[in-house]
Amino acid sequence: MQKSNQLRFIDVFAGCGGLSLGLLEAGCQGVFAIEKSPLAFLTLRHNLVDGTRHQFDWPEWLPKQSMTCEDLLANYHEQVTSLRGTIDLIVGGPPCQGFSTAGRRDPADPRNKMTEQYLSLVGLVQPRFLVIENVAGFDMRFENEKGLAELVANGKKTSYAQYVADRLRHMGYDVYPGIVNCADFGVPQMRHRYLMICERKEWKREGVDLLESLRLSSIDFRAERNLPTDRYVTTSEAISDLEIKGRSLVANVDSGVPGFFEATYPFDSGFTPYQVLMRTGSHVAPNSRRLANHKQSTIEYFKTVQKICRPGRCLSKEERELVGTKKHATTVLDPNTPSPTITTLPDDILHYDEPRILTARENARLQSFPDWFAFQGKYTTGGKQRKLECPRYTQIGNAVPPLLAEAIGNILVKLVKESKASGLNALNNSIGEF
Repeated sequence: MQKSNQLRFIDVFAGCGGLSLGLLEAGCQGVFAIEKSPLAFLTLRHNLVDGTRHQFDWPEWLPKQSMTCEDLLANYHEQVTSLRGTIDLIVGGPPCQGFSTAGRRDPADPRNKMTEQYLSLVGLVQPRFLVIENVAGFDMRFENEKGLAELVANGKKTSYAQYVADRLRHMGYDVYPGIVNCADFGVPQMRHRYLMICERKEWKREGVDLLESLRLSSIDFRAERNLPTDRYVTTSEAISDLEIKGRSLVANVDSGVPGFFEATYPFDSGFTPYQVLMRTGSHVAPNSRRLANHKQSTIEYFKTVQKICRPGRCLSKEERELVGTKKHATTVLDPNTPSPTITTLPDDILHYDEPRILTARENARLQSFPDWFAFQGKYTTGGKQRKLECPRYTQIGNAVPPLLAEAIGNILVKLVKESKASGLNALNNSIGEF
């Protein structure tokens, strides 16, 4: 049963559920989530739709299966329209490859068109709030001419973010855009993301800037979770309890592939506040702790990289020449600072002390997924399948950090409560006049 102050949301381009998880932890109620990858949807459904800790209020007319936003609009247009007035929030991070500074940033990239489907859904449901999350490059101007016709405003080039914001304003929303650092909200990772937090104009309260409210909440948010407020959570504070040295190695079974091992999971004391937070609600060893089967030559190479590389920074040109690699993205973690941005490629980042890549669970820790959250499907994929499949490492790298999502949920839930309290006070005052 829905609580009177509960904020109901739809998650579009949901991935494995990082945004949904944070909103659920903030006390919101999920209605349904749209994700095209069967593997990512499997993880989301396992944990949040039919989970033991959280369950969506899933409508009977919608199958619990992976689908695209285009599928939803084409096959369930009438049912979606009927939700108007019952949904408070739509969240979604349309695929960002067309905007990322790591890519070509092509405005004609078909993945950019998925934002149009998001806007169509917004027009049908008309929720009070919207949250769009994307890479920081979402707000950078396109420099090539191809496909710019729809991105031209007053004869000048514009960013896709500005184009989307203008569309939303025309649809009746106040838009509060900007870049936030996930580390400000306790995530042990320097991950800068572009956010648009929007509210329908008829709900607007004077002096309330939703993005600024989020930023101002960061210190209290960390304090409430017993996390440091004068500095960021470091990499070692996040994953030191998952190191393999001094621990027995046992067969890994959750991947269904023989020949892999994982370190035993400690249940003793002495954990950092962040580790305590990630372990809350978990009473058994988490999954996704499979160790890579590195060749001895690879281990020796990693040891050399760890000796030469400046911790926390990508290998320089000179350092790459010293270790004999052309790979640009290799970074050795610095145990005393937050991690750099976690990507979908498991070999981009090396452990700060052990000659190996991180486990999927260690990446999940750096993304602020709690240990009870169990990832589903294969660990990795390769070749042409990389463009088609979404294995665990990809699910984790693409996700919105749940702690950031929880902070967003908190400010929206607070605003809804204040609005209802204000409305009740206004009603009482009007009654008192008679």
